[in-house]
Amino acid sequence: MDWILLIKALCLVLVIEGLPLALAPERMRRAALELARLDGRILRVCGLLAMAVGAGILLLLRPGM
Repeated sequence: MDWILLIKALCLVLVIEGLPLALAPERMRRAALELARLDGRILRVCGLLAMAVGAGILLLLRPGM
């Protein structure tokens, strides 16, 4: 495994996660409050769906396809 690639990917995640906080902190605060009000099952399903979509996109983008 290319560890540099993994570190670059994690850094990109941090940049993407930080953008909304830097650009619209009050909106992010409201969004966090709304998330806190949601049922745990809904959050779990959303998380699993996000992971499945991300894994699917990674599979489509892998070299040699």
